[in-house]
Amino acid sequence: MSVDVRPASSGRHRAGRAQRSAPPGAPRRGWRTRLAWLDMRASPYLFISPFYIVFLIFGAFPLVFTVWVSLHDWELASGLREFTGLQNYRELLGDEAFWHSVVNTIGIFFMSTVPQLLLALWVANLLNRRLRASTFYRIGVVAPMVTSTAAVAIVFAQLFARDYGVVNWLLGQVGIDPIDWQASRGWSWVAISAMVDWRWTGYNALIYLAAMQAIPKDLYEAAAIDGASRVRQFWQITVPMLRPTIIFTVIISTIGGLQLFTEPVLFGSGRMDGGPVHQYQTVAMYMFDNAFRSDAYGYGAAIAWMLFLMIIVFSLLNFLFVRRAGGAR
Repeated sequence: MSVDVRPASSGRHRAGRAQRSAPPGAPRRGWRTRLAWLDMRASPYLFISPFYIVFLIFGAFPLVFTVWVSLHDWELASGLREFTGLQNYRELLGDEAFWHSVVNTIGIFFMSTVPQLLLALWVANLLNRRLRASTFYRIGVVAPMVTSTAAVAIVFAQLFARDYGVVNWLLGQVGIDPIDWQASRGWSWVAISAMVDWRWTGYNALIYLAAMQAIPKDLYEAAAIDGASRVRQFWQITVPMLRPTIIFTVIISTIGGLQLFTEPVLFGSGRMDGGPVHQYQTVAMYMFDNAFRSDAYGYGAAIAWMLFLMIIVFSLLNFLFVRRAGGAR
């Protein structure tokens, strides 16, 4: 009888060699793990990539290209493409018409934005209470947003007409002489600001209302038990809890207010000069007038970048002001 003296581990070695010599088409656990890891890591970036692709094409590229155009004497009609460096910016800083439009823009911005946000906060506080047909009122505040901007401008142009406007008729009832709203710089600001406020107050009110409904009701109940009035609850509970929302609306309103274009253009019946003495010409209107009417695209691009920098500065200042006013550290 022969005895097998080979070690017992040789069977395991043969099994290991058999596994290593598996057919090439057999599934491998290592590849599955790698694919799962790649799917987990790469999928979020693939899902958000459409936004960034669209932004790079229609946002970042035009922004960078505008810088390049602003460094040239650029005309479409004649095909002129002459590099001038910072010449457009030097001329812009000494341009009185540009600074005139900056004053108009800032003036209309403050006259429209500050009352707009305060009124929106008050309207949102009213809508946050228990009212009959509350849904009807909440839909009603966004009705101006559904209305066409051109229709709004036509209506307000009739309201603020010098000879037959409703506003001058109401002023005449209390003994005030008619006002030429388009001829005066200050009164034209008032008329345009009224148009902007009517259109956007409801939008900001709905944003505030959504934030108010997220505030815990326990805070108001505890304040009511302590004897706090509605006014005190509003200033000591509602407003501090709305601080992030207020900062958001201030920044958005700053961006929109400094880019004001449609309302003053339609208020002046399509004129880009803002009246005989440019009394309500904004920076956006001045940029459009130079780029598309005067065929000075390089100068218009420089105006666009100055407007961009102005929006950034005002947004930061408003952000810091709101944080300090709200007591944030």
